[in-house]
Amino acid sequence: MTTAAIAVVLLVLAATNVWVHLGPSQVHLVTGPVAALLLLLIGKVSGLTWPELGLGPPALRRGAQVAAVAAVAVAIVYAVAVAIPATRGAFRDTRYHVGLRAALYTALVAIPVGTVLFEEVAFRSVLWGLLDRGFGDLVATVASAGLFGLWHVLPALDLARTHTSVRGAATARPGRVVITVLVTVGFTTIAGVVFAELRRRSGSLVAPIGLHWATNGLGVLAAARVWAITGPAVDLPPASAAPEPVTQPVWQRIARRLRSSGS
Repeated sequence: MTTAAIAVVLLVLAATNVWVHLGPSQVHLVTGPVAALLLLLIGKVSGLTWPELGLGPPALRRGAQVAAVAAVAVAIVYAVAVAIPATRGAFRDTRYHVGLRAALYTALVAIPVGTVLFEEVAFRSVLWGLLDRGFGDLVATVASAGLFGLWHVLPALDLARTHTSVRGAATARPGRVVITVLVTVGFTTIAGVVFAELRRRSGSLVAPIGLHWATNGLGVLAAARVWAITGPAVDLPPASAAPEPVTQPVWQRIARRLRSSGS
């Protein structure tokens, strides 16, 4: 039963990853919560209890405390990095060269609802719970973290195209794209281990949700602040590197990015 449930969860993850990059962006805020509910249903049908899913009421308070501490720590680190000119370049991502209102919407709505909620339910709640029941917490942490890293291959391609510290003043070359993907997968795998450990030690999914949101959401606000302070110090991506229509097949989008990287 556990093995079959894990297989179903992986199928849902694969389908969701393709849909997020293939389907219309207008429904992304709905996709995350709906897919999360589907995965929770799979977990419950498979026999997982709420505590095994990281959603047991007794652990929620401790999880919230850990989440708050983690968010404050990330906020301090980001604030210091933004204040120091030498480290501001780490935040120069053209996706977040936006005004305050757009940055707040992305950080407080789009990221927690469309990204963090689904990923935490998927990787640290249902998948981790099933793997823990079937193979133990060590396998659960390592396997879920590795899959979390692979989940970020397509986002890494976007990063190579939009982040000025990665691509430089022009479109990123194929070698940089490959390096960016490998580094992103490695970094998010390590992050997956940290998130899983927070979930295991606190017993609550709230703990990794807090750290995950702080890392991403506060990162958007930090990036918007850096652009507001410094302005575009390098050329923005040319028109040919603009985001492709969301209805374009994923494989065509990847091929187009690699072709534009080589030009």
